[in-house]
Amino acid sequence: MPVSHSPEIHARLLARIPDTTGYELHEWFDILERGPALTNCLERAHWLADEYGLTHGYATAIVQEFDRRRRSHTPVPQPRS
Repeated sequence: MPVSHSPEIHARLLARIPDTTGYELHEWFDILERGPALTNCLERAHWLADEYGLTHGYATAIVQEFDRRRRSHTPVPQPRS
């Protein structure tokens, strides 16, 4: 399984995450923050997939976006209530 998706596929996966998973991206980031201290992207993607029943494509996209935003210090906007 490749560790990264093309930018186009990555963007499509991210756009579908709320409808497909029932969680917003910021909620997945909170889950990753509270999850086990795994350092490898693939290990964290497997953990998400196993614990939350995600496909590995969605789990990998979530982990990659989490890492990308942490490196660039870009916050995830939370939806308005």
